[in-house]
Amino acid sequence: MSVPDIRTLWFRGVSVPDARIRLLCFPHAGGAAVAFHDWAALAPPGVEVVAVQYPARQDRLYEPGARTMEELADTITTALRQELTDDVPLALFGHSMGSSVAYEVARRLEDDPGRTLTRLIVSGRHRPRGPKEQAPRPAPTDTEILDYVRLLDPEGADLYEHPELRPVIMPALRADFGILAEYRPTHLHRLGVPVTACGGDRDPACTIEDLKSWSDVTTKGLDLRVFEGGHFYLHRRKEELLAFIDAQLA
Repeated sequence: MSVPDIRTLWFRGVSVPDARIRLLCFPHAGGAAVAFHDWAALAPPGVEVVAVQYPARQDRLYEPGARTMEELADTITTALRQELTDDVPLALFGHSMGSSVAYEVARRLEDDPGRTLTRLIVSGRHRPRGPKEQAPRPAPTDTEILDYVRLLDPEGADLYEHPELRPVIMPALRADFGILAEYRPTHLHRLGVPVTACGGDRDPACTIEDLKSWSDVTTKGLDLRVFEGGHFYLHRRKEELLAFIDAQLA
C-alpha cells in the first residue's frame, strides 16, 4: 500500500503513520521544499520529514514573496495550525536563511498549547543579530545576490549563468535576500527547548563561532556538530547529518 504524500500550500512531505516526531525543514534563501525531497527515504523509522514551501518559487512562483521575516514566520505558524492539524511533536530544522525562519517559528510555537516543540536544529548560519550588532541594510542588487550565491555554492554556479533561467530563479532570491537584509530583531528570545547547531568546516559564510552564538537563544543548552564541507555540506553529508539528527531527537 502506498504511503500518502503530505502536500498542502505550505508543506510537502511523506506521511508516516504513528510518527513519533515530525521534522519540519526550512530551506535556504532561494531554496524550496524539494531541497529535502530525499530526506524521507533516509529518515529513521518514526520520523516524518515535512518541508516548508515558501512563496515566489516553483509551483508558487507567481505568488509574491514575504516582505519581512515577521510576515513569513507568522504565516508559516498560521499554516501549521490550519494545514497540519494533528498533535505530532515537532522538531525544526533550518539551513542558512532557514535557520532564522525556524527560530522565529519556534518562538511562536512556544506559545501554542496545541503543539509540542522538542528541539530547534540550525545549520550554516549565525544566530539572529539585533540592530545594534548589525544595522539593517538595503536589499542587495541582483548582481550582489548572484555573486554571494556563487561564493556559497561554487559547484552549482553554472545554473546562474543561463539567462533563460533568471526569471525562474530570481523572484525567490530577491524575496529572501530582501528579508535577510532587513531582519534585525530588537529582542533575542531565549527558547525553552535545546538547540543544535550544525555547519561545514569550510563554510565561507558561517564560522564555528557563528554556530556557537546560538547558545544565546536557549535556556536548555546548545549541541554543536561540524561536518566536512562548505556551506552546502548537507548535500554530500545528508546520511551522516540525518543519523546525527536522529540521535538528537531520541
